[in-house]
Amino acid sequence: MTMARDGQAFDRELAALPDAQRRREWMRRIEAVLFASAEPVERAQLARVVGQGADLDMLLADLRAGLADRPWELRRIGQAWALRTRPAYGPAIRAALAPAPRETPLSERELAVLAAIAWHQPITRADLGALFGAAVSHDLLARLRAGGLIARGPRSPAPGAPRSWVTTQAFLDRFGLETLQDLPEPPAPARG
Repeated sequence: MTMARDGQAFDRELAALPDAQRRREWMRRIEAVLFASAEPVERAQLARVVGQGADLDMLLADLRAGLADRPWELRRIGQAWALRTRPAYGPAIRAALAPAPRETPLSERELAVLAAIAWHQPITRADLGALFGAAVSHDLLARLRAGGLIARGPRSPAPGAPRSWVTTQAFLDRFGLETLQDLPEPPAPARG
């Protein structure tokens, strides 16, 4: 027995249950945690609700397979997991619900800067300016940061040690990517 955050005893192991019933209960716990969380849930957090001997990867694979005929799916986002609506149901949801604030459309300039950050991260504001041939405003970066799409990265070794920018897990989630390796290839530079 372990203690939950609220001080209540929590039986992770479920040793009193037969094996098949124990696995089903662990899968239900994982699904409940994912369902209750608006944000992707890290692997370590999911491991807290199953026994120490549980094969978390197998439980996640079984849960994913069990959701095959549902309108939502289990999706890996970076090193975390989330339940997300299948894209085919997007039009029905948009028809029924107002868009969430974080789904505010991005301008072409914001999308271009965000793509440059994703492809070249960590990248400084000055390096972004060099890519675009014009300075990238602090306000534009602040809007992307306020939307949770970018975060401050490590300081650059360049003189003055400027801050760099990197994309976030929310960026992956918004664009339906598992990892940055899922990004499309950047466009070829224009020849002058």
